[in-house]
Amino acid sequence: MSSPGVRVLLPSLLRDMIGAAGEITVDIAGPVTQASVIDTIEARYPMLRGTLRDGATRRRRALVRFYACEEDLSHAEPDAPLPDAVARGAEPFLVVGAIAGG
Repeated sequence: MSSPGVRVLLPSLLRDMIGAAGEITVDIAGPVTQASVIDTIEARYPMLRGTLRDGATRRRRALVRFYACEEDLSHAEPDAPLPDAVARGAEPFLVVGAIAGG
């Protein structure tokens, strides 16, 4: 199964790194999962490798969160299917930088 294009909204700092003015669209061959979306982003934009997830463990970075369809998917399994609305391109996959501090 191939998606029509998954819309991804990255934090502004990462958009600046890749020269994107707004959301990007990535084509996913196969199941649309967090892992397949991030794999495709990292393949297209190698300068983002290691920013969203650890390069060795491939686990999400602690201060990065993933959202779709108003749900926090940060702790979902990376290979679990994303919501159908995301796979169809109707809703974006959001990558959000969490704010830490006290």
